Amino acid sequence: MIKKDSLHLLEFEKILSFIAGFANSTPSRTAITHIRPFPDRDLLEQQFGRIGEIRRLVQIRVPLRLSPFEDITPLLEAVRPEGAVLDHHDLAILTPFFQVLSALAKQLAYRNDIPLLKELAGNLTGFPHLLDRLEMTLDFEGNILDSASPLLMELRGKKRNLTARIRKRLEEIIREPKIALFLQDEFVTQRSGRWVIPVRMDSKGMVAGVVHDVSNTGETAFMEPLEIIGLANELENLGAEIKGEEIRIIRAICGEIRQAADAIHDEFQVLVRLDTLNSIARFAEELGAHAPVINDGNEISLREARHPLLMLLRNKGNGRDPVPLHISLGTPPDADNVMVVTGPNAGGKTIALKTVGLLLSMALSGIPIPADPSSTIPLIDRLLVDMGDDQSIESSLSTFSAHVANMAEILGKTGRRSVVLLDELGTGTEPGQGAAISCGVLKELQEKGALVIATTHLTDIVAFVHRTPGMTNASMEFDHATLTPLYRLQSGEPGQSHAIDIARRYGMPATVIDFAERMIGSREAEFHALLAELKEKRQRYAALTADLENREQRLDERERLLSRRLAEAEEAKREAMGKAFAEARDVVIAVRRETRAILDEARREKSRESLKKLDQVGAEVDRKLQEYLRDEKPSLAELSAGDTVFVKSLGFDAIIVRIDEKQQRLRLKVGQREVEVSAGDVAVKRGVKIKEPPLRRKFTEEPEAPHQLRLLGLRVDEALSQLETFLNRASAAGLGEVKIIHGTGTGALMRGVRDHLDGHPLVREFRVGEQHEGGNGVTMVTMR
Repeated sequence: MIKKDSLHLLEFEKILSFIAGFANSTPSRTAITHIRPFPDRDLLEQQFGRIGEIRRLVQIRVPLRLSPFEDITPLLEAVRPEGAVLDHHDLAILTPFFQVLSALAKQLAYRNDIPLLKELAGNLTGFPHLLDRLEMTLDFEGNILDSASPLLMELRGKKRNLTARIRKRLEEIIREPKIALFLQDEFVTQRSGRWVIPVRMDSKGMVAGVVHDVSNTGETAFMEPLEIIGLANELENLGAEIKGEEIRIIRAICGEIRQAADAIHDEFQVLVRLDTLNSIARFAEELGAHAPVINDGNEISLREARHPLLMLLRNKGNGRDPVPLHISLGTPPDADNVMVVTGPNAGGKTIALKTVGLLLSMALSGIPIPADPSSTIPLIDRLLVDMGDDQSIESSLSTFSAHVANMAEILGKTGRRSVVLLDELGTGTEPGQGAAISCGVLKELQEKGALVIATTHLTDIVAFVHRTPGMTNASMEFDHATLTPLYRLQSGEPGQSHAIDIARRYGMPATVIDFAERMIGSREAEFHALLAELKEKRQRYAALTADLENREQRLDERERLLSRRLAEAEEAKREAMGKAFAEARDVVIAVRRETRAILDEARREKSRESLKKLDQVGAEVDRKLQEYLRDEKPSLAELSAGDTVFVKSLGFDAIIVRIDEKQQRLRLKVGQREVEVSAGDVAVKRGVKIKEPPLRRKFTEEPEAPHQLRLLGLRVDEALSQLETFLNRASAAGLGEVKIIHGTGTGALMRGVRDHLDGHPLVREFRVGEQHEGGNGVTMVTMR
């Protein structure tokens, strides 16, 4: 369990707030802000697995089909009581929710490469009947559509027609000379839902009708002529019938929602979970983050680790690229489990401490971290932090008292599966006593088996750590020439505060500097001189190591070059031997043909025995020939951009443009175009050159038209092999749209073809064939 106070000190809630910015709904944002570390390894790895599957969908350009949706929980609770009816404007909130559900259900239905996501959301239905009903009934603002029911469409049509008749008659009335004399103005309007004309107040008795309203000035009476009252009453009756039909429609929809309320709520929870995972995946893409390895031991090993908040500032253009952190603690036999970091003020000690704590909190919460994927962290029970100025006026605690109280609490809670982060050990009191207490704390934490990272400026603590087995010093590197911090953590050696050097750089009087140096004394001066000597040796050894690594790299390159040349020589030998055996085979065939002619003529038994021996020689030649001309598949590790390979599906050589080892695919240059093929479709080059035009003539040689492929009667594996070849040729030929004919049958071949097309790098999109194209037995493919 990690305390909320520790997460707050590490600014974990800022990470959650940024992730929440990717969410599509308020419930998703709320769920993200409540993310906490997982207590169970299986749940943690399941979370990382699902996030990884979402990111792979993004990489193949088929991200989860999520879009904004509202919190429907209050609506479901309101509709649950029997007979409850929602306002039609509230019902409109459900439409986007069902649309997102339906899109996800369709997207996940045919995929077999996302098992963890399908375990979570594979049973989504999207409630298509409710979605169809809502889309037919309501527009996006919640207004009821004419298409909600045939009766409603009929009643509204009658109302429109009757309204038009009333308006037309009123317009005729106001143009009649005997009426126009008494009108205030020539227009038709409505008052209290009735159609009226404006009559002067002093002439209202001259027009037969009913007054429904009077103007604010009192000079105009709005009258409904007697001859349209019957029509107006009929209009009101139609309005009442329409209202009744609308209520019936909404009541029926609410009834259907009530019956499915529990299932809808369950799918809503799954949608929120998917949205939360998708938000974390988008955050990981933003930072280029990875899931670390979770170990069962007590080891922290972070490589190329960066503080995520600094990276976010960098991405917004408000900061520079943070210096990567490399830190290793615990693990293998006899490894150190306590590290004390020293260095100058503002040198990055606290940032390093916060980076470790924040990345631990993120990783244990199922959030990928900005570090090398080889990084590993333990599944800990507690993360205990003492950081910052905890001085409290209310509780009458000084800074030192607050730190001591906090460390006492930490000591009481620490166990073997704990990580402890302590900032500025020994500060706030007399340095000697503060150092003594801090050393005792470090010793106690070590004996409890915790992993401890602490920072300090006190040399007594540094010396204690140096003498104690299982503890190690580390430092934040410092540029002595410019007197500026480098923000790099160096394990195995202590650092210096460089307070006097920094004071001198910023203009402190020489008399003050001289006095300070004398006061420090020779012992501390010798200590710092020793540190400087150790740092100089370490830098020299680092330079030698770098030179040795460069030499090893050059040797590796030479070995690869020699291996390639040896392979080329072997290939040349194979080709030469192949040609020789081919010539030999031709000779044998000629001799065999001549001998058979002699046999037919002579019919002698001895000749038959000679022919049998000759056949054996020919068979041996054929075997040798096949051995040297075999279809050898090269390893991707042996290939590089610019190499030439033979493409089986095309029948000639092509040049490699790019290699995708992860997807086991190659992008090749074929004439003036580029195509993408699987690694299994290439062999060693055969010297077969492309002829112009490269592929269109080859297509015309096929029995099928170049724009379509027939797979009827084939097994799925056979069909997919032909489909891959067909797509490669279609792409190289520059075809825009092609047809795949697979039939319906049991549906296995159809599903296999469409699964293969989904996310294929050469395919922009595909669709089911129209009726005239072959219907569901055909898939139409748009090439990239």
